[in-house]
Amino acid sequence: MKYKKLRKFILLFVIAIVVGLSGTSSMATGVDPDTEPEIGIQEELTDTDDGVSVGLTIDSDSEETSLAGTLQILLVITVISLAPSILVMVTSFTRIIVVLHFVRTAVGTQSSPPNNVLIGLSLFLTLFIMSPVFAKINTEAIEPLTANEITQEEALDRGLEPLREFMFNQVRQEDLRLFMDIAKMDTVETLDEIPITVLIPAFIISELRAAFIIGFLIYIPFIILDMVVASVLMSMGMMMLPPTTISMPFKILLFVLADGWSLIIGELVNSFNF
Repeated sequence: MKYKKLRKFILLFVIAIVVGLSGTSSMATGVDPDTEPEIGIQEELTDTDDGVSVGLTIDSDSEETSLAGTLQILLVITVISLAPSILVMVTSFTRIIVVLHFVRTAVGTQSSPPNNVLIGLSLFLTLFIMSPVFAKINTEAIEPLTANEITQEEALDRGLEPLREFMFNQVRQEDLRLFMDIAKMDTVETLDEIPITVLIPAFIISELRAAFIIGFLIYIPFIILDMVVASVLMSMGMMMLPPTTISMPFKILLFVLADGWSLIIGELVNSFNF
């Protein structure tokens, strides 16, 4: 009797799980549970030498709807996983974070400001610079899609258009021509004919080039200060004392007196062509 009660409990538990999964599938696929194909559950009792054997048979005709829901969930997870890469590669984040690392290295402070502060500052500056682009994407793509006025394909095309316009304003013609040659593309009549797979790597290379140019200009005054300190130490016969140990406080003082953060952030934001 104990085993029969246990089998009945397990059977009821399995039925509850199946019913719950069917309701979850209908919610994920957007199908009304009242109109969803019914799931048939049949119990088969067979006599055996050890007792009664319970068999469970489940019939369902909802394979197509379940597959559609699974593909939608997979698509959403893929977009979420690629969101950080999209944020880094097609916005102003790359140039900002590289320049800020150049600033920290030029001043000579190895871990100040820490990486978390630099990344956070870069993210907020990126939101500040890209806010017109994001607002345009929301107005032209997200809101019409939410109101069911356009399809997902149209929303994707409209959402990419402001990003393409931003990248075209920043990309160098030489870098764009390089990837067009690699892709074996001839001359194009309009910019719309250039695919996004050619535009994104050209934009990234252009951003790295601009960041390195800005970093070189930032290094110049600090290198001059290092040379002056090294010359003074050598003239005093203090060759065993590392020049960076003496020059770092003067670098920090020079950076603070020149209001370095305001100058660098201001020129960095103005370097983007809006």
